[in-house]
Amino acid sequence: MELYYLISITDRDKAGGMLAICEELRMPFVLTNLASGTATSEHLSLYDLQAREKEVIAAIAGSDDMRAFMKLSKQKMFVDIPGNGIVLAVPIKSVGGKKTLAYLTGGKEAEGGKPKMEFENELIVVILNEGYSDTVMDAARSAGAAGGTVFHAKGTGRSKAEKFLGVSLAEEKDVIYIVSSEKKKSEIMSAINKNAGVSTDACAICFSLPVSEVVGLRKFDEE
Repeated sequence: MELYYLISITDRDKAGGMLAICEELRMPFVLTNLASGTATSEHLSLYDLQAREKEVIAAIAGSDDMRAFMKLSKQKMFVDIPGNGIVLAVPIKSVGGKKTLAYLTGGKEAEGGKPKMEFENELIVVILNEGYSDTVMDAARSAGAAGGTVFHAKGTGRSKAEKFLGVSLAEEKDVIYIVSSEKKKSEIMSAINKNAGVSTDACAICFSLPVSEVVGLRKFDEE
């Protein structure tokens, strides 16, 4: 069955519209998480702005519902216009058993085949010690990243990780999502590793996930 992990990132006051789309499509599994944007403090000060509060909404969908979600997010939330958010679909390779599949899909019949394996964009996930998101984003921007979304988490398994890495890890974590073109992904991750990697106070680790479909990512000419 063709399944996707849908992720939408919008300003917090627009999240209700995204949740309404999930409800309209009767998606059985939806998660929400509070987050914030990563605009530089210099940019915010220049325009006398406050840091934007974001909301990350995640859902599981088959190919038909994924495409319907993309379409409705453009029609109702205008995410294809820069500044109104972003929606992306990460292909799911496997799930843990038939009951799990039935739960995630609301018992719908299987649809489609395997997700396509050619990806123009990727989702870079960075996990770092709390308070160093600016350091990570400065490194990412130096390699061409346009921006990111940060939210907070709590780490576990610290003793094992500290023993392996040989560094002291903070329990409180920041997680940053950066959507990048496949061409820029390696350079961005290398810059993060060099300037904010495990040998620094940020102790950032990063990995990337393939993105099958994306709406709301402004595309620039290669020139």
